[in-house]
Amino acid sequence: MTDDAVDHRRLIIAGTGIAGLSAAIYAARSNNDPLLIEGDEPGGQLTLTTDVENYPGFPEGISGPELINDMKAQAEKFGAEARNGVIEDVSKEPAGHFRVALTNGDVYTADAVIAASGASARTLGVPGEDELMGYGLSTCATCDGAFFRGEDMLVVGGGDAAMEEANFLTKFADTVYIAHRREEFRAEDVWIERVMDKVDDGEIELLLNTELTEIHGTPEDGVDRVTLVEHPDGHPKEKLDDPATADEVDEYDFDVGAVFFAIGHTPNTDFLEGTGIETDDDGYLITEGGRGANQTATGVEGLFGAGDVVDFHYQQAATASGMGVQAALDADDYLSERERAGELYEGEVDAAAADD
Repeated sequence: MTDDAVDHRRLIIAGTGIAGLSAAIYAARSNNDPLLIEGDEPGGQLTLTTDVENYPGFPEGISGPELINDMKAQAEKFGAEARNGVIEDVSKEPAGHFRVALTNGDVYTADAVIAASGASARTLGVPGEDELMGYGLSTCATCDGAFFRGEDMLVVGGGDAAMEEANFLTKFADTVYIAHRREEFRAEDVWIERVMDKVDDGEIELLLNTELTEIHGTPEDGVDRVTLVEHPDGHPKEKLDDPATADEVDEYDFDVGAVFFAIGHTPNTDFLEGTGIETDDDGYLITEGGRGANQTATGVEGLFGAGDVVDFHYQQAATASGMGVQAALDADDYLSERERAGELYEGEVDAAAADD
């Protein structure tokens, strides 16, 4: 075993969101001894969702944290183990196994790795954001839009995601407002056209050259209003911070019952750079996909991807779960083939390192 490694596993799963836990359930039942590393967002994005109504099997809904906790208990029941920690680096060793180093100094080795580290929704860092996330503030319209039926809703963003979410929210909202810091949207024309049709119908109103600076409300009562700033030349926050232009910025409160951030996601893939893995321009893992087996395999043998770290489009709990299952089955096939060929890593734990 690598000199500084404290443990070896057939399979390590990066992440304990719904993709990672689904993979762990299947991997444990296949006797692949999975070790889950929780990461810096244990439970993933579902832990920010107070109620999940669209996950199959729960007609009355279930809270995000409860669903994650139940899945974790199910995985542990079959022998999976979860450890707290953040993976700093993964590398492929000459012998064919992986070296997984954590930020706390712990090092593990594994015959296979499933990256289920998710994608973190981008936020603005404005006052009220932390307190109201999940209580009227959301980063997923398809997850939470139905909870605010009949309310005025605010979507923040100007790309495809913002246009798509605003269009979706018209199913439930009284009026959907889109706040964008510039005059022109950066979304594809087809999405802009769909939104403008809704504008003509009175279902959507545009707040251009406008930015959100604060969210007001309480966890008990939800969001009741926001503070917005506007400047005719766009990027009003920058102008508000400049003494020369601050007086030109219009600042005002605006009543809404829900706020949706649609400013993109950042896939959590930095820790995989040492493997030479391939990503798209936005950092999402590229997997085999297509038809047939091995759809979750990456270009690095023994490394598989599942959930939002791969999926830049659907990003739903149910699709992440399904992809986690696929990754566990693909990893099991890979491990079985290596075992039959006598290629699994046979190193022993360094006792001195393990005692440190």
